[in-house]
Amino acid sequence: MQTVTLNNGIGMPILGFGVYQIPPEQTEQAVADALAAGYRLIDTAAAYGNEEAVGRAIKNSGIPREELFVTTKLWIQDAPAEENTRRALETSLTKLGLGHVDLYLMHQPYGDVYGQWRAMEAAGREGLAKAIGVANFYPDRLLDLILNNEIAPAVNQIETHPFFQRATDQDLMREHGVQHQSWGGFAEGRNDLFTHPVLSEIGKAYDKSAAQVVLRWLIQRSIVTIPKSVSPDRMAQNFDVFDFELTEGQMARIADLDTDTTLFFDHREPEMVAWLSKRRLDS
Repeated sequence: MQTVTLNNGIGMPILGFGVYQIPPEQTEQAVADALAAGYRLIDTAAAYGNEEAVGRAIKNSGIPREELFVTTKLWIQDAPAEENTRRALETSLTKLGLGHVDLYLMHQPYGDVYGQWRAMEAAGREGLAKAIGVANFYPDRLLDLILNNEIAPAVNQIETHPFFQRATDQDLMREHGVQHQSWGGFAEGRNDLFTHPVLSEIGKAYDKSAAQVVLRWLIQRSIVTIPKSVSPDRMAQNFDVFDFELTEGQMARIADLDTDTTLFFDHREPEMVAWLSKRRLDS
């Protein structure tokens, strides 16, 4: 498996398996199938409600812990944020059945971001999280966090797909040693991604699907990606993207698909900030 090296020297698989929107009752089997297919990066979150199922699949897989890269995410915490962040991480570790996670991400850029980050820095120093990072941070918020804290995020996980390519974001991340990670790499099929004529035509040259072309495009941009599926056949297909390489011309054709606009929601919209900020998880 191809890996990227994070800013603290830790290796992270460039292709993993995400469990967002997989119901808890299906998650254990889905993760078991993904691990059997060869995935070693598993991405979950407290907000997904399926950490326990992920943990059971990991435990039952028999795969040595050191061969796995497990990510989970911190939801917005009320004051005192530092205490609550530590408690939230301990809860996630208990649900996962793990002594540490490989990557702990701040899921949203809201609330007492600095209190949460200080607690995450402490968790990193104690080894409860091998690396810490953020998700859904736009460049201004990301740079502010970097400049005003001791430890820079290792990862920023943001919406990234052919229709919202985030090139400017990636340039800033590269400048400051932050690894770009994609969520929504398939845009949840919007804009007819799976049958898009440009992506499909490029795929035909390699006997690959449009989805495989998208994953290859992300990998060639050095972006970590975490496609989701509950189908073992689709998992295997998504994993089979290391035996071809897109040309510069093909990469340019995909670059032309960028609309520079989210297909879901903007984390800077007041209505979204209010809705997410009010949501709390049952511990």
